[in-house]
Amino acid sequence: MAGECENIGPRSLPHKDASLSTPFARQARWADLMLLAVAAVWGSSYGVAKEALAFYPVLGFMAVRFCLTALLVLPALRGVNPREALASGLPLGGVLLAIFVCETYGVAQTRAANAAFLISLCVVLTPFAEWLLLGNRPARGVFAMAAVAAAGAWLLAAEVDLGFNRGDGLMLAAALLRAVAVCVTKRHFNRGGVSPLALTAVLCAVVGVGCLAAAWVVEPAGLPPLPAEPVFWRNTLYLVAFCSIFAFFAQNYGVKHGTPTRVALLTGAEPVFGALFAALWLGERIAPSAWLGGGLIVASVLWLSLPARQPARA
Repeated sequence: MAGECENIGPRSLPHKDASLSTPFARQARWADLMLLAVAAVWGSSYGVAKEALAFYPVLGFMAVRFCLTALLVLPALRGVNPREALASGLPLGGVLLAIFVCETYGVAQTRAANAAFLISLCVVLTPFAEWLLLGNRPARGVFAMAAVAAAGAWLLAAEVDLGFNRGDGLMLAAALLRAVAVCVTKRHFNRGGVSPLALTAVLCAVVGVGCLAAAWVVEPAGLPPLPAEPVFWRNTLYLVAFCSIFAFFAQNYGVKHGTPTRVALLTGAEPVFGALFAALWLGERIAPSAWLGGGLIVASVLWLSLPARQPARA
């Protein structure tokens, strides 16, 4: 199928597994590993961000995080055509800003279990978004694994309440926007856009400035002075280094060398790492049903990592 999977294995190359023999296939394998690392750091980000938010307002904290990220990655724009960078970076950065706003206020208005499950629906929505926006119909097995991952997220997010409120709606909107964002990013790289790191710099700048503007509207009295507590800056730097610079670069790299659906499934392991972080770092107890849910998500990721599922060059 165009743009999706290529069955490469011992039958097609008797002397060597082609899934690991070409430069593009090796890049795709590295992209997979990086995306799983993204899921791991994103899974740890909720507790880290929650500690930092005890010292500063939400929009102000997001502005600090993303403006600082943009400044650190700014050298990546050296030699890049500004018009070309802004052409893709501005609209995609606007989508990311909308995602973060929906997630931030959605979490505040619904239960944590609901938020975790609803945002994970991005895994199910992305194959349809890829089909609609890019014209690539993922294989039936991909749709099946997306459903398995969603079922795993349902079990992992214990005590999900089926009642639907404003916070649930915001989280569902964020999931849909995540699916759209990876497809728009893929279209950017299909057209030969700027590098993943340069795109990361523009995206973070747009989100950071957007948060400052939103804070100016929401906080008429202005933002308070930046906190001096070491824990605030320790957690902020962790989020900047791993959950912004590395994660955005890795996600953009993964989209460039794979498909949006593949990226969504691999980063969909985020709830598993989040649960492990909560258990090992915060001492929270994980229910047997949550372990089963995590197992389903891991199974879908393992299925996707089989050599026959490695993506062909788009």
